[in-house]
Amino acid sequence: MEKKKLKLDREVKIPSGVDVVIDNYMLKFKGPKGEVIKDFTNPRLIITKKDNAISISSPMQKQTKRDKMFINTCVSIINGLILGVLNGYEAKMKICSGHFPMAVSIDNKIFVVKNFLGEKVPRKIGLFEGVNVKLDGEIVKLSGCDKEKVGLAASIIERLCKIKNRDLRVFQDGIWITQKAHEVKNG
Repeated sequence: MEKKKLKLDREVKIPSGVDVVIDNYMLKFKGPKGEVIKDFTNPRLIITKKDNAISISSPMQKQTKRDKMFINTCVSIINGLILGVLNGYEAKMKICSGHFPMAVSIDNKIFVVKNFLGEKVPRKIGLFEGVNVKLDGEIVKLSGCDKEKVGLAASIIERLCKIKNRDLRVFQDGIWITQKAHEVKNG
């Protein structure tokens, strides 16, 4: 019985309006919504740019399923980054304060929550570079080009308002994710 040969060369087409620069496994994507830099350092990957496509392959003599896994993951990340610089990503959160009126503000890229459960000391968290936060009443909107950073910022804000030593069925205060990071559709 002969083993099946794995095809480990993949190409990702670069749409018009997106510029890609490759410098030692550092890929820089630039588009109408912004710019993203991502590091793809991995000894099992070779990333090159040919005309309007990014080519990803494996230099290994004996290629395995693990190499295929690395290449496919790299392809999906690159596709996500291209969509991010073209359309952008957005996540939505809701401020829920039932027991104490919570005040939320943004000061110099620092997200501040005051009077959470009646606490005197405000809770603060620094925001990522490239993630924009807007407050619209009880809705917090996070937007950016990198889906990973937008989703991570939303989860960190949600964890900032974690309740300890209280019954979570009664104390449901906090800032909760209502819509995960998703691509913003034009129109």
